[in-house]
Amino acid sequence: MQKDSHHKPLYFVTERLEFPPVAHANAEGLLAIGGDLSPERLLLAYQNGIFPWFNEDAMILWWSPNPRMVLFPDKIKISKSMKKVIQSNQFRLTKNKCFEEVIERCASVKRVSQEGTWITKEMKKAYIKLHHLNFAQSYEVWENDILVGGLYGINLGHVFCGESMFSAVSNASKYAFIKLAQDFQKKDGLIDCQLHTQHLESLGAEEISRAAFIEVLHKKN
Repeated sequence: MQKDSHHKPLYFVTERLEFPPVAHANAEGLLAIGGDLSPERLLLAYQNGIFPWFNEDAMILWWSPNPRMVLFPDKIKISKSMKKVIQSNQFRLTKNKCFEEVIERCASVKRVSQEGTWITKEMKKAYIKLHHLNFAQSYEVWENDILVGGLYGINLGHVFCGESMFSAVSNASKYAFIKLAQDFQKKDGLIDCQLHTQHLESLGAEEISRAAFIEVLHKKN
């Protein structure tokens, strides 16, 4: 994840619990550098449309991309084949039963065009702390009592900031994502997917402006 600053001056995070306005982010969405992953700072970040993303042994980088990839839950796309999977009861869903295992599995998945994982040891510790505070949550997918898929993210009540998902068998993470979307349909909520991928787009996610995303984020905080 080598990003350049596009000539905008970078904001260095100090010990003070604050971030610059998200409009200060550069063209690639990089907003600030440094600081820590304390629960207080992470929550402040997510509540303002900012998230950390950096490599192992590097300084913490804070991002707020424009546009932002989101899913309006009522726009979730469920293919005919996926509907059959859901109806077949192949999978069983649980929530927050094994958060640490889900984040570990997400970190260990080999991904195309990525040498390593951005889910560093420091990140794992930080999100496990947030899980103990009931902000970081996981969805687990089981097949024959074996964990075969799941996802985790930050639940802000009306917005779920998705962080990562994994799938050990076909359709398992997709199943978790659909169940998450169905939960947030009931809350009139939004799922933050952060950055565009074709996979997310195929499930109904779309890009909106950062300003529109921040407006939704602050609507009920």
